[in-house]
Amino acid sequence: MRRFAEHEAAGVSPLYFHLASHAAEDDEVAALLAAAPYAAHPTLLFAAVHRVLAGEPIHPLTEYYPTLAGSSGPDNGLWPTFRTFVLERAERIREIVATRHTQTNEVNRAALLYPAVAAAAKQAKAPVGLLEVGCSAGLLLDLDRYGYRYQTEDAGQVAAGPAKSAVGLHCALELAPGATMPALPKKLAVAAKVGLDRAPVDLDDEEEAAWLEACVWGDQPERLRLLLTAARARKSAPELVRGDAVDDLAGTAARIDDGVPLVVLTSNTLTYLSPERRADFVAALGKLAGDRPLWWVSHESYPAALEVVLPGRADLTPDVGAPAFGVLGLTAWRDGEPVARALAKTNLHGRRMEWLP
Repeated sequence: MRRFAEHEAAGVSPLYFHLASHAAEDDEVAALLAAAPYAAHPTLLFAAVHRVLAGEPIHPLTEYYPTLAGSSGPDNGLWPTFRTFVLERAERIREIVATRHTQTNEVNRAALLYPAVAAAAKQAKAPVGLLEVGCSAGLLLDLDRYGYRYQTEDAGQVAAGPAKSAVGLHCALELAPGATMPALPKKLAVAAKVGLDRAPVDLDDEEEAAWLEACVWGDQPERLRLLLTAARARKSAPELVRGDAVDDLAGTAARIDDGVPLVVLTSNTLTYLSPERRADFVAALGKLAGDRPLWWVSHESYPAALEVVLPGRADLTPDVGAPAFGVLGLTAWRDGEPVARALAKTNLHGRRMEWLP
């Protein structure tokens, strides 16, 4: 809880920073997270509370949640109100924590992935097939249908993607010394899409959709707006496969014709795998790359990004006490060995990135 408050919520979410800071000192509240069977991240507990609170719209706690039409910032009344609400509904919240896992379908991360997918497609010289591992509801698989605006200090605004998209995403863009941003296409040729997740989200199921909304942080209504806009704008859902990231990777990839170059996407996925499973995942990708053209576009946070995606890149290690950030990587295989390049350092939720040389 304390690590989450200091490295992820600080400067990003005043609500969750306040709640996590207090929960770190409160055994009764923090202990509810112990019910998680794996990946006991603080956002799971906060999502469970968010979901229960959405069913009680007149409760005083909603006043602190802009996603539920609240307008108050954190004050001295927030923690006592939150604590009472949570402990009075402890069994319900514990049940959710024990049976769910965080399903953050962060649409704005598509703005990070788009330049990397475009680079892979340029190398492929053909329409590509997208396979997202850890796809949730699969909204990132529609990245070819979104419009993008990258705001730079020197070049102004750089546009990419279809101009008349119903979903417009914005991302601040910095260029590191010596870096040059590649030209971004207006159109990305995608031949097929498929997603793989241990619990894919069916947006036609009201309860599943409600859980996806609950995973949005409670004081970030813009993220919720983008989620709902992307869900409503989707003309047809891609095929989503229930399965394991390693064991079912090859079977899922086989659903895309082997003549189609494959681009595998992961976005904050490796953090939910053990270090051993991360290594297994990269090995499984390498095996696939031996049978067909394959690129891996990864957006992962430290340390997952460095352990298996970009080993040896100590320069991408965040300073002690600094906010967490992600690394956008592009990996291809040559003679059976992965060759990875770090493209950018990113905000974890897709609001900004620093393009690297």
